[in-house]
Amino acid sequence: MKKLLAASAVAALLAPAAMAEDIKLGIIFGFTGPIESLTGPMAAGAEMAMQEVTDSGLLLDGATVTSVRGDSTCIDSAAATAAAERLITSDRVNAIVGADCSGVTGAILQNVAVANGIVMISPSATSPALSTAEDNGLFFRTAPSDAREGQVMTDILMEEGIKSVALTYTNNDYGKGLADSFRTAFEAAGGEVTVSISHEDGKADYSAEVATLASAGGEILVVAGYLDQGGRGIIEGALDTGAWDRFVLPGGMIGDNILTIGDALNGSFGQVAGTDSPGTAIYSEMAAAAGFDGTSPFTPESYDAAALIMLAMQAAGSSDSGALKDHVLAVANAPGERIYPGELAKALQILKDGGEIDYVGASAVELIGPGESAGNYRQVIVKDGKFETVQFR
Repeated sequence: MKKLLAASAVAALLAPAAMAEDIKLGIIFGFTGPIESLTGPMAAGAEMAMQEVTDSGLLLDGATVTSVRGDSTCIDSAAATAAAERLITSDRVNAIVGADCSGVTGAILQNVAVANGIVMISPSATSPALSTAEDNGLFFRTAPSDAREGQVMTDILMEEGIKSVALTYTNNDYGKGLADSFRTAFEAAGGEVTVSISHEDGKADYSAEVATLASAGGEILVVAGYLDQGGRGIIEGALDTGAWDRFVLPGGMIGDNILTIGDALNGSFGQVAGTDSPGTAIYSEMAAAAGFDGTSPFTPESYDAAALIMLAMQAAGSSDSGALKDHVLAVANAPGERIYPGELAKALQILKDGGEIDYVGASAVELIGPGESAGNYRQVIVKDGKFETVQFR
């Protein structure tokens, strides 16, 4: 009898650990492709939030959270869709952080996520078309739409006294969406777009595109492309021919890798999602301690995307996407106690106790409309081979 009681006691002690859920979150970023220099830090940011929550032991009575990575390639929708299918059907992820680029994000959403009822929160897909995509309430994003970036870019150019530009954009959903929103805003403000042409990524030579752009003229060249692919090639071609010596750099062109072009890039300027919220400084310190660059574009938004998924799970009392989707907006916005990076345990406890939170996070999260970021931007200029912050907008 004593042995039976002892065995029962041991079983009782072990039961909570045995029953603790192992939650899996997919991370679908372009670990290869035109923004691969950005996606390592982005994934590290999301995984730092997962580790923080796991270490707290407070999510859904002690659940652990692990990441499963998939390669979106950023540009190959078929490959991205296949990666998402593997994450959902084979790895059984509960939700997805991602995707990263707009075209593959839309493909995954329509072809995989909606069909399987899986929540996606993207930290960097910015196409305006995603605002109206049929998503069954499953899609959110922590980066602002390019509809806002087009206006911000226009404001900067007008303040610089620049009234005519040539424009080139990568030939995909991201490039087209940003080019359209910028052109509309710039022309409405009285500016002139002398020419607007697309370019393909992966080419060895962009001399034909540069020649077309140069023949149309313009005070400066706007390059709505990718820093590791065609956008860089356009800039290098323009510098080689002397067509332009300054460039406007939207979010997809901003990252340390573009600075390897050298001093010729000095004076170029642009904008990328970012904020001077207190959470940004906290997050940057946490990232540095974890061994990666928290100032790299879209890494704060990646931490926030993962955090929102897990906090919504706690609010829903379930790791199921069908349940958590209805709680994302509530945990992201007021009312409630403001939550910053490093305070996920505090947030989980508040939610467990039935309270409310207002998740501010690393990127000053405020979700509007169909679940997208209201939008903050960091205006930058290249000086002495480095990006310097001019102001926040």
